[in-house]
Amino acid sequence: MTTRYVFDFSEGDKDQKALLGGKGANLAEMVKIGLPVPPGFTITTDACRDYLYKGKAPASLADEVTTHLASIEAAMGRTLGDPVNPLLVSVRSGAMFSMPGMMETVLNIGLNDDSVLGLAGMAGERFAWDSYRRLLQMFGKTVLGIDSDVFEARIEQVKHARRVTQDTELTAADLAALCGSFKTAIFNATGERFPQDPRAQLDAAIEAVFRSWSGERAVLYRRQERIPHDLGTAVNVQTMVFGNMSEDSGTGVCFTRDPSTGDKGVYGDFLMNAQGEDVVAGIRNARPLHELDGESPAAYRQLLENMNRLEAHYHDLCDIEFTIERGTLWMLQTRVGKRTAEAAFRIASQLIDEGVITEEQALTRVNGAQLSQLMFPRFDASAASALLTKGVAASPGAAVGKIVFSSVAAKEWADRGEDVILVRTETNPDDLVGMIASRGILTSRGGKTSHAAVVARGMGTTCVCGADELVIDSVHKSITIRGQAGEPLREGDVVSIDGGTGQVFRGAVPVMPSAIVEYFEGNLDPAAEETSDTVKAVHRIMAIADKVRRLRVRANADTPDDAARAVRFGAEGIGLCRTEHMFLGDRRELVERLILAETDETREAALEALRPLQRQDFQDIFAVMGERPVTVRLIDPPLHEFLPNIVEMATKVAVAEERGEATEKDRVMLRAIERLHESNPMFGLRGVRLGIVTKGLFEMQVRAILEAFHLARKSGSVGTAEIMVPLIDTHQELELVRTQALKIAREKGENVGPGENVMIGTMMELPRACLTAGQIAEYADFFSFGTNDLTQTTWGFSRDDVEGSFFSTYLEKGIFPVSPFETIDEDGVGRLVKYAVHKGRATTPGLKTGVCGEHGGDPESIHFFHKAGLDYVSCSPFRVPVARLEAGRAAVLAPGMDDLAVGLDA
Repeated sequence: MTTRYVFDFSEGDKDQKALLGGKGANLAEMVKIGLPVPPGFTITTDACRDYLYKGKAPASLADEVTTHLASIEAAMGRTLGDPVNPLLVSVRSGAMFSMPGMMETVLNIGLNDDSVLGLAGMAGERFAWDSYRRLLQMFGKTVLGIDSDVFEARIEQVKHARRVTQDTELTAADLAALCGSFKTAIFNATGERFPQDPRAQLDAAIEAVFRSWSGERAVLYRRQERIPHDLGTAVNVQTMVFGNMSEDSGTGVCFTRDPSTGDKGVYGDFLMNAQGEDVVAGIRNARPLHELDGESPAAYRQLLENMNRLEAHYHDLCDIEFTIERGTLWMLQTRVGKRTAEAAFRIASQLIDEGVITEEQALTRVNGAQLSQLMFPRFDASAASALLTKGVAASPGAAVGKIVFSSVAAKEWADRGEDVILVRTETNPDDLVGMIASRGILTSRGGKTSHAAVVARGMGTTCVCGADELVIDSVHKSITIRGQAGEPLREGDVVSIDGGTGQVFRGAVPVMPSAIVEYFEGNLDPAAEETSDTVKAVHRIMAIADKVRRLRVRANADTPDDAARAVRFGAEGIGLCRTEHMFLGDRRELVERLILAETDETREAALEALRPLQRQDFQDIFAVMGERPVTVRLIDPPLHEFLPNIVEMATKVAVAEERGEATEKDRVMLRAIERLHESNPMFGLRGVRLGIVTKGLFEMQVRAILEAFHLARKSGSVGTAEIMVPLIDTHQELELVRTQALKIAREKGENVGPGENVMIGTMMELPRACLTAGQIAEYADFFSFGTNDLTQTTWGFSRDDVEGSFFSTYLEKGIFPVSPFETIDEDGVGRLVKYAVHKGRATTPGLKTGVCGEHGGDPESIHFFHKAGLDYVSCSPFRVPVARLEAGRAAVLAPGMDDLAVGLDA
């Protein structure tokens, strides 16, 4: 069966994004519900993938394009490039996931030296030559790869000769001359003339859009947004309609709700007598949408009706592009709009109240990354500050940094550890590298729909746009304030920008915790009238998530303060309490005594000195946690980590010996360090191996845990003490430690096992442990997956080394879509987790399983752990709210669990 590559807008719908791309699918949906859409067709993502794989377009594509182009020509009564009545088309990218400005667009395809005269007869000479100029410039840059500065320089030359400052001040004759200059530039750069054949233009533009999928900025954006690299882009070929045809023409972008706050109303920007790129690029400061009523009342009323229809149809905030050609409204694009984190929660709550979506559907409208953004700090309103100016509040947050004037500088400064604010007149897609590197973005042009605003909101980066009092001199790297005297700001000077208010301050303004953090800390009453709508919305959504989630959420906490914060943030227990942290500080001397002990008596004395300290540590944590479970990991790192550095100590002793000042204590210490030194301590004497070899060490810790638990129970707290043995390789290791622990538990009068107040389990962090989980489960009351070490040992990585040596190269080359230490590697590490869960529960039905590595707080990984059937995730206290939310989302998005009855070949 022959693959079909082209679909008319009337043939698809919004559910075909994988095939038609987001733009094509939504255009088809608008046609389907009867909105006015200029005729066109979509070339599928299949065609793009085929092109990228083979280096040429599919053989049947040209004929399909011919057929669908003929349909457009018939519908419009015009022919592509006709010298008298020309049809012109645009060629735009449109991937499955929105990638604003990252790929290419070519407008006005079909213009040539003949058809430009026909267009002039239809719409006026200046309009026609301006349209031709735009085609030559876009085609040269996008299709032929000519530097845009080549064209910009020629425009500046003409403006200088005419003594004008704006493109709009150039006459038809000026623009005609500029077209000739552009054609010369194209010939000089390529050795070929600009194609006069309209179909050749179209085919070349389609292939250029295909190629732009692999462009540097598109690849970087996908890596930043975790979009797969193998999807490809669709291409949309659409009849041109012109917002710059006349004074009663215009173009704009609008939202059905405020994308910054979620408030209902009329939001958007427009320009009369302009093309869409003028609005999005911020070349001219656009006007607020409500003013369109005074320019084109009929089109404005129709636009508001269409906005209401689209939001009702999509059940969500919609982002819409439109053009008015001589008073007639055309809908060019819609999509579910990008929004700030604040708006996301507020809109989800509003839509519940309006009866548009259910509570569970509301969880699909927000995510953990957005909640994290809301937990960022904000500026202290009571602090002294020097307001410089105010612009458009485009993407919220409080950002402080040193100003830089180029994307390259932003990346260079950030790479050396500087916090930077990228300052541009307006951004363009080539600025993406610098935008990612910056703490905040500040522009003097553009509004909430400009490139800077849209990209910043998508990334969660603070942004202030359209601060038009700023006079930005990128050449001399300075900023002055229009109409104000005073010293200019220069590169490296510090500014503070508030993306929630649009304010820009000179110098660093102190920041305060966010209101959302205050809410989680218990300092804000969500029911109080004065509490913000955002806090109320977060409270509501979190309650829904807690109601529907299956996964429990614990915290990694080593101190009573950490434990208390975890409880305030909603943790249901401690999934990892690391005991080695309790051996640092003032207690290091006691640990050194243990390590240096040369007799059983001195070793036992050192352990006995440590036991009451450990007992008090555990007692304090048990008291904070009350009836919640607490998982305590026995000591894991090698003992030499508690001793001085081997090189420093050897140098100290050598110098002292040379001077005759060496002490026996230092010599003993050096011998101990040399005895314990390992070439690769990651795989050496640590974890359970250390507990077995160092007589009495684990026994001391178990006694301290059980004594503390007994004291906590006497005070009324009846939780669960879960003793976790680290770095198990074989069931014999766990059996040995468990036997010792059971003996101590019986002495303390404690029952041990599932359903009891004391449990003994293991940390599953080695591949062999996962592969033999069925045997290990005979001696374990629970499994907790330590995915940090499991990732290291599965991949053969030393995390401390590889992240600084080759990970950046692997990410750039697409070997990793994301670091396996950030998001669980489902194909490798994840398969071991699922296999171990299945085999463990085959031995012990109902075996409790959880995860306590850093992946426990990663949104994407949490969805995997839900499907893998784990009982809980454990993460840092600050990440607990994110984990709660994502656990609820996982229950809605993937209510069932994966089939765990899998072999490693499944």
